Amino acid sequence: MKTQAIRLAPSILSADFARLGEEVRAIEAGGADLVHVDVMDNHYVPNLTIGPLVCAAIRPHVSIPLDVHLMVEPVDALIPLFAQAGARIITFHPEASRHVDRTLGMIRELGCKAGLALNPATSLAVLDHVMDKLDMILLMSVNPGFGGQKFITATLPKLAAARARIEAHVASGGQPIWLQVDGGVTVDNIGAIRAAGADTFVAGSAVFGAPDADGGYRGVLQRLRAHAGQD
Repeated sequence: MKTQAIRLAPSILSADFARLGEEVRAIEAGGADLVHVDVMDNHYVPNLTIGPLVCAAIRPHVSIPLDVHLMVEPVDALIPLFAQAGARIITFHPEASRHVDRTLGMIRELGCKAGLALNPATSLAVLDHVMDKLDMILLMSVNPGFGGQKFITATLPKLAAARARIEAHVASGGQPIWLQVDGGVTVDNIGAIRAAGADTFVAGSAVFGAPDADGGYRGVLQRLRAHAGQD
């Protein structure tokens, strides 16, 4: 993992919503690889955030991909709306779909990368029959719904097990799959998270709560990369 490039995906859940255009431009200028968009419906999770109109509004402000994490149920009806709004990666929770295989296929048919998000207590067994349709696996390291939570350390062995599944899949001729972690990622723990197998890191309050003096985020993003072992 130490020779593999990492991807940083600041979550706009922790950004200043009155200045979203400025905020996403600032994280791109600071070196972010993705803009992580947390979509919550006050049904699947106990919070209400943003819809496709906000996604479409920030799309022209950045050239990096919008990484949309749908914490909504049911999920299928919203996927085309976010694809049309400019999402390039769409991730959903298996509990929110009646037919996970079909939902993954829909995302790809719309021209987006498809991801499956697993809550802390969700078994990796849900991946068994859909690895061929995945571009990303997202492991939640907090219970979804709110930013600023503490990282659940039991995610580390789960990450290692997910990494082993991905490597076995690729070794048997399968496509590459990103392994993303979301929840409580900080400068202090990103090294251990990467060592466990993650290559893509969502960070919300850790990024937007540590702006540079000029309001940018280059400093904290550089620190995250350095602590993850990537200069």
